[in-house]
Amino acid sequence: MEANNGKGKYDKGDGMIRKAVIPAAGLGTRMLPLTKSQPKEMLPLGRKPCIQYIVEELADAGITQILFITGQKKRAIEDHFDKDTGLEKMLSMSGQQDILEELKFHDLDVSYFYTRQSVPQGLGHAVGCARDFICGEPFVIALGDSIIHSDEDRSLLKRMMDQSEADSGSFVIGTQSVPLGDVHKYGMIKPGKQGTDKCGGTVEIEDLIEKPSAGQTPSTLAIAARYVMPYRIFDALERTSPGKGGEIQLTDAIRLLLREGTKGYSVSLTGREKRYDIGNIRSYYEAFVDFALEDEKYGYQLKQYLIQKFHL
Repeated sequence: MEANNGKGKYDKGDGMIRKAVIPAAGLGTRMLPLTKSQPKEMLPLGRKPCIQYIVEELADAGITQILFITGQKKRAIEDHFDKDTGLEKMLSMSGQQDILEELKFHDLDVSYFYTRQSVPQGLGHAVGCARDFICGEPFVIALGDSIIHSDEDRSLLKRMMDQSEADSGSFVIGTQSVPLGDVHKYGMIKPGKQGTDKCGGTVEIEDLIEKPSAGQTPSTLAIAARYVMPYRIFDALERTSPGKGGEIQLTDAIRLLLREGTKGYSVSLTGREKRYDIGNIRSYYEAFVDFALEDEKYGYQLKQYLIQKFHL
């Protein structure tokens, strides 16, 4: 395969996926007033902020370089992943080793990079800001307000990366099965004839339908906040016209790739995996409770409190 010619026409490299982009520039208006000055990606779930779970997921899958696409009032993200040697020294000298252990995420084998999407012009525009960082390679997109919790030996993201490497130049979208009554909330997959669209399966993608009605949806497989993309997505984004509100949508650019012959695959969550969307108050409350209950030190106490409170 030819190397990138400077305009992104070809992918280059050995097919190994090392880079990821985390779009985290959204205003979080559905979470106000929580997000007036606090990035929604930094909201706590148990004892970690949302975005830390995502970074740990990426690191576990073998990603070594992460670019955060941020916006105004998002400086807390950069501060969180910046190693605080003064704090760590103080904790060590005062014998607070248990608290020091909670900062072990600073030792992940990951380099962090940051750029801003100064004007909110859609997810596609945000991803487009990563072009120079990606530099011709296939890469992961992980939305900064969605956590994928997995009890599988190989996580959803690892399976997606395996599929991408097995068919070089293709794209892969993580998906989840949703109730028919909820399909209008999501981008939906139209499966092709190859593969299976059952829970945990892999299927070739024929098309993407944005928020269809229950009667028009081609399946119940919804896009689930994880993508593996070839470098040529940047060319497609440049040729994608703005849609509603003047925003450039990633889904529109992916459909352009499909029309031009790029193969795409859906890899879906299994019954032992769950997506947590931290984009609205209801789902945030649910996620907070689930992660708090899993806390090794305090989860049992919380469970007992809930049993007592609700007379279970």
